[in-house]
Amino acid sequence: MLQTALRFLDEHKEITLATCEGNLPKLRVFQVMKREGNMLYFATSPEKAVWRELQQNPNVELLAYADNVSVRCSGMVNFDVEDDVRQWIYENNPVLPRLYTSWERLAYFCLPIAEMDYFDLTPTPPLFKHFDLMTGEVSNGFVGERFKNK
Repeated sequence: MLQTALRFLDEHKEITLATCEGNLPKLRVFQVMKREGNMLYFATSPEKAVWRELQQNPNVELLAYADNVSVRCSGMVNFDVEDDVRQWIYENNPVLPRLYTSWERLAYFCLPIAEMDYFDLTPTPPLFKHFDLMTGEVSNGFVGERFKNK
C-alpha cells in the first residue's frame, strides 16, 4: 500500500502545501518536481514568502487529491539539495526555464516524508492507511463506521 501511495504522488504532482507564518497556516498549490524513494523535491523563488516561511519553520504538510483518493504527507523540509538534482529539476520541468534564466536563480528544498496517510473513499467502507516512515509502523482503519447509524 505504501508503494500505491507513492505512485499516486508520481501521478498527481500538483499538491497543496501547508506552511506557517507565525501561528497562521498558509496554503498554496505547488508541484512535486522530483521523487526519489520517500524524498520529494521542490523549487521556488528565493524572493517568495513561502521560502521565508520554510526558513523560519521547516515543518510542512502536503495533500494530493484526485478521484476520491487523497495522500497526505508531513515532515520537516531540508534545504540541502545537491547541484546535480537542482539542475535535473530545472531541466526536466518545462515551466521553470520559462520563468527563470538559470537553475541557480531558484531555491530548492526537499521533504523526507516522515508520515503519510492514504485515504480512498471509493470502496465501502473507505480505505485508510497511515504510514510512519520514521518507525516503519503501518496502521489502518476508518473512523466513519461509528457515525453510520446516527
